[in-house]
Amino acid sequence: MSKFVIRVSTPTPTINVTPLIDVLLVLLIIFMVIQPHKEAKLPVMAPTEAPPGTPSSPEILMLSLSDTMQLELNSTSIELSELLPLLMDLMEQRPVDTRTLYIKASSQITYGPVVNLIDLAKGSGVVTVGLVRDQS
Repeated sequence: MSKFVIRVSTPTPTINVTPLIDVLLVLLIIFMVIQPHKEAKLPVMAPTEAPPGTPSSPEILMLSLSDTMQLELNSTSIELSELLPLLMDLMEQRPVDTRTLYIKASSQITYGPVVNLIDLAKGSGVVTVGLVRDQS
């Protein structure tokens, strides 16, 4: 007696991923629609023009940043490492409603250093930061 072996070719089992992709896309759309839109609520006040001939207050703090990244606080040259302690001392001496710092930067400077100055000012106790457009 001879033995015959019959081999039947059966397809390999695979997962049908089409329904999984459909479910994934539907879930993605649902989560995108449900996601609440959070907008940053930063108070922005547009400046008003001062009447001509109005003297500037000696209490105004103007921080200037030149093209060569040199800092000046009210026309006095200052290093970046000295800025935080100096601003903290100045802000402790002022009432809360007058803790304002104006930052004036050249238009040639990128956005990053100005944001770092704003962050440093907020960390030192400045309540209001104003940005001044450099006319040059």
